[in-house]
Amino acid sequence: MNFDPIAITILLGTFALLIMIRTPIAFALGIAAVAAALYLELPLLIVAQRMVSGLESISLIAIPFFILAGQIMSEGRIAERLVNLASLFVGRIRGGLAMINCVDSMFFGGISGSAVADVSSLGSVMIPAMQRKGYTKDFAIALTVTTAVQAVLIPPSHNMIIYSLVSGGVSVGKLFLAGALPGFLLGLALMVASYILAVKYNFPREEWVGFRKAVKIFLDGLLSVGVAILIMGGIISGFFTASESAAIAVLYAFVLTFFVYRDIPLRRFGKILKDSVNTVAMVFLLIGTSSAFGWMMTYLGVPGAIANWMLSLSNNKYVILTLINLFLLFIGMIMDMAPAIVICTPILLPIANQLGVDPVHFGVILMFNLGIGLCTPPVGNALFVGCAVGKAKMEEVFKPLMVCYLPMIVILFVITFFPDIAMLLPRLFMK
Repeated sequence: MNFDPIAITILLGTFALLIMIRTPIAFALGIAAVAAALYLELPLLIVAQRMVSGLESISLIAIPFFILAGQIMSEGRIAERLVNLASLFVGRIRGGLAMINCVDSMFFGGISGSAVADVSSLGSVMIPAMQRKGYTKDFAIALTVTTAVQAVLIPPSHNMIIYSLVSGGVSVGKLFLAGALPGFLLGLALMVASYILAVKYNFPREEWVGFRKAVKIFLDGLLSVGVAILIMGGIISGFFTASESAAIAVLYAFVLTFFVYRDIPLRRFGKILKDSVNTVAMVFLLIGTSSAFGWMMTYLGVPGAIANWMLSLSNNKYVILTLINLFLLFIGMIMDMAPAIVICTPILLPIANQLGVDPVHFGVILMFNLGIGLCTPPVGNALFVGCAVGKAKMEEVFKPLMVCYLPMIVILFVITFFPDIAMLLPRLFMK
């Protein structure tokens, strides 16, 4: 450890300055690491080596496969089928479309693992549909954006794989299982909030489609969510690893979209591959540069200093966990998920370990906080996409967002203070 206040100021100050002038975050992280290395007269080769070493893990191979599987299913009419499936379960409740919005995000999160993909795919269906039924546009956008946070918790979440790598090899299977119940509770809490608003503003119920059509919708929807069932069933049974499950998910999505449903012609697969490569390149560049940035912070002793400061404030476990949540909520507001995971995990996981928090439980806390950041300005990617899909300005959506934030924050602290909720499924199925 080489605690150097000037070098730390250069590292963090350069990063903050580049973000303020709207430099892409991947480049901001890399340039800040290089600037600190130049001041410390470290060989720049070290920075390059840290970037490469951050990508040297076989576990990361699952990320491109999960992204490709989600991209394939997003291009078809999977979102529409999931909306119809959700309607069978909750459409007859007061405020049926709002309830459907919560449930279909739960289903789609189990397919794409991406909140942004959730908003872009389901938002194009749900936001106009809710407007036609009398819901305000700002509420429709806010609900679509916040329900998408389930995608970073419900398996398969590729961000869980990044955390597994950075944390030193926490079981991906356990992380997937640990996120399932919190993701479900988040959707349930948003449904409760939606129901209260539906009663207040007399939002309509959805009409029953009839038994014969309901059976067809159910079978179509069951095939669509089958990829999530396949992934978790295989991992829980030990039949295949997370990386192998990702490859199988691609095969399942490919056959389902192009040969079973035939929603899009096979010639579109080239475009899907191109879009997936662009996404993977962006994610891997973020992982590489954030690895270099995180190593530089560790070299300068920043994680240890922050840990000592937090632990000096109180001996109470719940006070420290509250501070960690507040810190992560702030980080989520200013940084994308992948670099935030790589940078924050080495800082906060040792603190959590000292408090007796299981690394799997801490992973869920981390994902939940940073997931909320996806729908929080100024760097809320899911919020930006939702506003673009709904053709609204961010400030127009802010008021209903506040209504949706409340149940999210409540569930976050419930999950934080009651670890058995997150740890129940891992203990049952992966001892």
